[in-house]
Amino acid sequence: MLYSWVVSLDTVFARFSVGQIVRHKLFNYRGVVVDVDPRFAGSEEWYEKMAPSRPPKNKPWYKVLMHSTDNHTYVAERNLEPDESGDPIAHPDLDAYFIGLGESGYVSRARGN
Repeated sequence: MLYSWVVSLDTVFARFSVGQIVRHKLFNYRGVVVDVDPRFAGSEEWYEKMAPSRPPKNKPWYKVLMHSTDNHTYVAERNLEPDESGDPIAHPDLDAYFIGLGESGYVSRARGN
């Protein structure tokens, strides 16, 4: 699924979707996308401390469950690439978001309002 938003009269397209397995280009960890923001939605303090390479705030950012840890992270699109290994992700919160691994990534668990 391709996400797109109209933000300030600009259309923003997300390269990755919920359930997609990705790899961090700089730190080489694998993970699965659990949420997509059309642009940076964190605090200025977090950005200053945690994003020293100053990725663009006006491009998509992703919440990712990190493989083989109990950590999650918030990552700028430019720092991610598709993971082509085909290997599953091991994370204790995986079942809260997904029902299983399909052909193109993890299948989202239906959530009610």
